Amino acid sequence: MTRASLEKDPRDVAAMFDDVAGKYDLTNDVLSLGQDRLWRRAVLKAVAAQPGETVLDIAAGTGTSSEPFADGGVHVVPADFSLGMLRVGHRRRPDLGFTAADAMRLPFADDSFDAVTMSFGLRNVASVETALAEFRRVTRPGGRLVVCEFSHPVNGAFRKVYTEYLMRSLPPIARRVSSSPESYVYLAESIQAWPAQRELATTIGAAGWSQVAWRNLTGGIVALHRAVNGTGKAG
Repeated sequence: MTRASLEKDPRDVAAMFDDVAGKYDLTNDVLSLGQDRLWRRAVLKAVAAQPGETVLDIAAGTGTSSEPFADGGVHVVPADFSLGMLRVGHRRRPDLGFTAADAMRLPFADDSFDAVTMSFGLRNVASVETALAEFRRVTRPGGRLVVCEFSHPVNGAFRKVYTEYLMRSLPPIARRVSSSPESYVYLAESIQAWPAQRELATTIGAAGWSQVAWRNLTGGIVALHRAVNGTGKAG
């Protein structure tokens, strides 16, 4: 496995997620100590989708992030560029319209969605700026963007403990529960290389999104960035 870099070959990243698809949800639950469930609920609340609205859940993986939208009467399109993830998701929830999609070249018309959300996927995109511009293209004027991504703990002491966990504890745990533990070495390194909260907010704003704001979850291990396409208020 190539060491972590923000310059990624989309084919390599897709193949990596294909490899881990079968145990992906279980592994995430174990490695996050169950926090991933809380993060998904925070995303759902931030998107604030109403019944009848249409939401694009990009990098949806096996669809665990899409299910709450569908169960709440929202038309959600779970999309991912890993066919392995989509196959696992379709077996679990054949009622959801799983769609193969590259975040940098979305197969959707302009102004198609009331909201676009992406959880733990933006870090794996080869060009973050291109993806953010695509998200804005397919979002109607006044529509929302919610990005949930690993970030930087705000407390220095906690950040040190967290870094030790990422680089020393996560790989051996992954070897026990994951079908592709080397992928989680990449995970740890890519988290370390990812920009902090304010820097990502600046990048989102530079892509044309307005009213960019963020909220730290679990002390900043994860950050929830929100924005609006044009006028309106963030959710």
